[in-house]
Amino acid sequence: MTMSDPVVEDVVTTVSHSAPEIRRGLVGRRDAVDEENPSGETQVEADIWADELLADRLSSIDGVSQYASEEREAIIDCGRDAASTDGYTVAVDPLDGSSNLTSNNAMGTIIGVYDAPLPARGENLVAAAYVLYGPITTMLLATEDTVSEYELTDGNHRRIREDITLPDDPVVYGFGGRVPDWTDEFTEYARTIETELKRRYGGAMIGDVNQVLTYGGIFGYPGLESRPEGKLRLQFEGNPVGYIVEQAGGRSSNGEQSLLTVDPSDDIHERTPVFVGNESLIDRLEMQLS
Repeated sequence: MTMSDPVVEDVVTTVSHSAPEIRRGLVGRRDAVDEENPSGETQVEADIWADELLADRLSSIDGVSQYASEEREAIIDCGRDAASTDGYTVAVDPLDGSSNLTSNNAMGTIIGVYDAPLPARGENLVAAAYVLYGPITTMLLATEDTVSEYELTDGNHRRIREDITLPDDPVVYGFGGRVPDWTDEFTEYARTIETELKRRYGGAMIGDVNQVLTYGGIFGYPGLESRPEGKLRLQFEGNPVGYIVEQAGGRSSNGEQSLLTVDPSDDIHERTPVFVGNESLIDRLEMQLS
């Protein structure tokens, strides 16, 4: 896992070495706690534990100036000078899909490394990765050069695929949100897609996106009638996953434009509709929603 920038390499290596420990630590931490994250979602013990572990390790890396997490309200300034904007910033979703702990289904960890203070545009990402806690613990890593997949075991990582691109012929789709809460425009699009592709939706974004990257297709969590801004967070989920898919030759979108070109608000926990997948499917989506 050699990269041109030693700070980025330290961040990615720290996540890859921490992932097996996080997986082991899920045991006994499945219960909900009497707290909510800044987005108003119920936390489980594992959410808080994984966030504290990653915050401690990533914020101690020389060259990382900020750490932000879906599980905490404020950004941690971790440079020697708290007012400094030098260095890379790291945005993390410590346990994507942690509600799946109850049913013991797949979940993941998402990380974005930005070369700009947070909140930042996705175009400022220099690397993004996600760990999938499936039958095998794997990490998909995207840099400016390539997209690669690694198998993770205690203290070790082994590259099993490199130069990953989306298959040309899409096979799967997965759409989130309650169907009665979908907009008419998105419902019409979804009804067309479900006649063409196989449905794969497991309640953890990373598991569903990994299906798309493996087989080709589209994942989406749209804006809803009750929540036009959608559910997923731009800094922690939309931008990093959008970056990974675009580096693999696909497209990302908020329904109008690439997620990577969206100007963020001052709210680190800003939500956005998220769509990622094969270019042709995203193009059709944007035409339908426009």
